[in-house]
Amino acid sequence: MRYSVARLTSLARSLCKADLSWSIPRIFQPQKMEETKNEKILLVFDFDHTLIDSNSDTYIYKLAPGGKIPDSLKSLYRKDGWTHYMAEIFKYLHENGITKEDIFKCLNEIQLTNGMEKLLNSVPKGKSECIIISDANSVFIDHILNNFGVQHHFREVFTNPAKFNDEGCLTIEMYHLQNWCTLSTKNLCKGHILANYIKSREKENVTFSSIGYVGDGVNDFCPSLRLQECDLVFPRRGYSLMQHIPKMETEQNLKIKANICPWEIGKDILDRILLCFDNLGSTKAPVPRLCIPFDDS
Repeated sequence: MRYSVARLTSLARSLCKADLSWSIPRIFQPQKMEETKNEKILLVFDFDHTLIDSNSDTYIYKLAPGGKIPDSLKSLYRKDGWTHYMAEIFKYLHENGITKEDIFKCLNEIQLTNGMEKLLNSVPKGKSECIIISDANSVFIDHILNNFGVQHHFREVFTNPAKFNDEGCLTIEMYHLQNWCTLSTKNLCKGHILANYIKSREKENVTFSSIGYVGDGVNDFCPSLRLQECDLVFPRRGYSLMQHIPKMETEQNLKIKANICPWEIGKDILDRILLCFDNLGSTKAPVPRLCIPFDDS
């Protein structure tokens, strides 16, 4: 079949005007998918009088001659703070023949707080993280956690670094030296540590829809103050944090936004924190994740 030039020209024009989109495969630019966040519950624990039912630092006083610390050493706490004070205590014990083995044997007497081991074992794994922020020291915490076989429950432990030197004397250093937080001691701002931990996990695509902070002392107020309304503060009944919370609200207008849930045993914490897992994935973490009571950057 032959076509004239005019006929071919007419067909070409018709094809140019036709919608051929049905016959030409479309090339799609792959859309950048929004990265799914790994959402969890964060449990933050103090150590002394919280995870354990004693103060690990003062517990070893019994190793001193006569079971007493000289007044000359006690005065150092008022002058230089707790970390320097404990460094002198360790030096004093060493000078009086107390060995590494003596210290560990003494620490073995310390018990976990009632219900804490069950709490750690019962929190859903893979959906939660546990960390410790403590003004104790790394040697004591590591030994006690290992003694009870619960060290694997904690992703991080933030505390004053300690070690035994070549002479067998326990030495300790400050976790950091801070001057931005008047609510905390100079060697340990727990709120700052918590904020940095959350930032580091966000970079690893982990967010926390709820945070539970478990503590007992005045130095647990700063991190508690940073929590949002979706979070929980667990102050231990009969300890200083319980009284400090209303005092700071009345005297300095520093009000904690998080739900305040007093506790006596681990079960009190477990029963309440398990409710947070019911809403995991259905609620978004607040932005910013923490309150910012002051600039500590």
